[in-house]
Amino acid sequence: MATPVKSVYIDEEAGKDDTSANGSDVRPYNTLLFAFTQQPPTEKDGPQYLTRKKESLTEEGPNAAEAGFQWVPVTSSALKKNKRLFEQHLKKQAKAHELALHEKKEAEKRKQALEVSKKVNISHDPKLPKAIKVRLDEKNPAVVKLRSGESTKDVDYSDGRGTRVRVTGRIHRLRPQKDVIFLTLQDGYGFLQCVLTGQLTKTYDAITLTLETSMEIYGEMWEVPPKQHAPDDRELHADYFEVIGKAAGDKEAISTRVAADADPQTLLDNRHLVLRGENSSSVIKVRAAVLRAFRQTYEEITPSCLEVTPPSMVQTQVEGGATLFEFNYYGEKAYLTQSSQLYLETCLASLGNVFCVAPSFRAEKSLTRRHLSEYTHIEAELDFITFEDLLAHLELIVCHVVEIALANPQIAQLVRNLNPSFQVPQRPFKRMRYSDAIDWLREHDISTENGELHAFGDDIAEAAERKMTDIINRPIFLTHFPVEIKAFYMKKDPADTRVTESVDCLMPGVGEIIGGSMRVDDYDELIAAYKRVGIDPAPYYWYTDQRKYGTSPHGGYGLGLERLLAWICGRYTVRECCLYPRFMNRCTP
Repeated sequence: MATPVKSVYIDEEAGKDDTSANGSDVRPYNTLLFAFTQQPPTEKDGPQYLTRKKESLTEEGPNAAEAGFQWVPVTSSALKKNKRLFEQHLKKQAKAHELALHEKKEAEKRKQALEVSKKVNISHDPKLPKAIKVRLDEKNPAVVKLRSGESTKDVDYSDGRGTRVRVTGRIHRLRPQKDVIFLTLQDGYGFLQCVLTGQLTKTYDAITLTLETSMEIYGEMWEVPPKQHAPDDRELHADYFEVIGKAAGDKEAISTRVAADADPQTLLDNRHLVLRGENSSSVIKVRAAVLRAFRQTYEEITPSCLEVTPPSMVQTQVEGGATLFEFNYYGEKAYLTQSSQLYLETCLASLGNVFCVAPSFRAEKSLTRRHLSEYTHIEAELDFITFEDLLAHLELIVCHVVEIALANPQIAQLVRNLNPSFQVPQRPFKRMRYSDAIDWLREHDISTENGELHAFGDDIAEAAERKMTDIINRPIFLTHFPVEIKAFYMKKDPADTRVTESVDCLMPGVGEIIGGSMRVDDYDELIAAYKRVGIDPAPYYWYTDQRKYGTSPHGGYGLGLERLLAWICGRYTVRECCLYPRFMNRCTP
């Protein structure tokens, strides 16, 4: 008597592809492919696969009511298609099983190798020349001599040898191969490729090396062989090393914590690790060079500018109360400074032209790519000048700072790596009055944030301003803004009192990096300006006094260092141009 064929049930509406299903008509599977994985088809006496679909309920005729509740055999085309998918599934399973076996075998081999490596000891060879301690950027041939040619020995200090050195750093790159380990150390000053061979590669420390592990390595300095590449075309052939601080690996490895495709917030949370990367550290090095260049420039220009250090805790406002960080100062209301401008103006009479490099704070609820709540503000005030003098000074400062910074070959190379298309700006910068900019925006159909055409009196939004700057593609001095949209201290243009003698310096890719103006130098005009914007003049008595005791035509500006760096280094956001960015909802780490 023939054995009855087993039935396996599939219900695409009510079935389940999990352990709660068993293929019965009460607990059917959801898909035919899953049914195959649980109860595979066979050549002889295999299970019969039955299904009922929603479409069955649409059958017409006298059996329509029964059809919705009948199990019908799966079509031959569906069987053929799913058998092919099942075969692919089996191949994937076999491959995964093979891979798992291989990984298990490799894990066992690694475990055995680690056990063996613990028995391998290395030590200093007292017969070798004494090693000299050098930084990784040491290239002076009088200090470090490079050996060239070939040697069949792992360590060879025969005649004509290279200098034996001792270096320290952290592993920036790691490339283990059979019987040789290539690693690149960095120490903040430079990079050096080191080559471990022979017994050095068989120690436990060598086998378990991880990125960012700190090490001390001894060895001979060699030229890199022809057609090979390494930082500065040299490498250290190691004869001894010690691990100073082993870095975490596996799931805690730095390459996992700060992966290149990580979420921006994750990268900000791990900024302390991001800073170890080449791009981030390069930006910080360029930043330091630019700051040095500013100080050098202010000393070299005629007349020079003296550096002063204004307070950061104040009781007056400069750019409007809405962006003030307020705090309790021994029971009195005080703020973190928005700008040191007012204090710089008080220095002019006795110190001449002055500048400062100081933090400024803006409580702007803005998350644009060019806004920070704390930024480095380079500000200067110049005495006895005209508006044209101010513009000429700004051109000189920007161009000279860039020229000085790029005169350093190392900094120039970093900028080339970060922003290959960067060029020193050419003077004179393009001059464009605010009214002309409004006309330009209208002609190019660049609308306001509300979708309307720009009109005189509009405060040109960041997006429109940047689009205009990018299209013109050269530095722009945007001048003569309306009185109503500028700060109270800005002087009106005597030729057109609707506007101020003000300037914004705009750079392609970034937009505004400098804001400046001539300052109100008339006592009565300043008092009227206080009244116009609703400021009580009493707390500003010390600022107003400058107009009572020998006033003078003067002007100044503020430059956002991070915006300048974003332009030079080709960074998308100013957040990449400071050590630990502070902006709305971000005050860690």
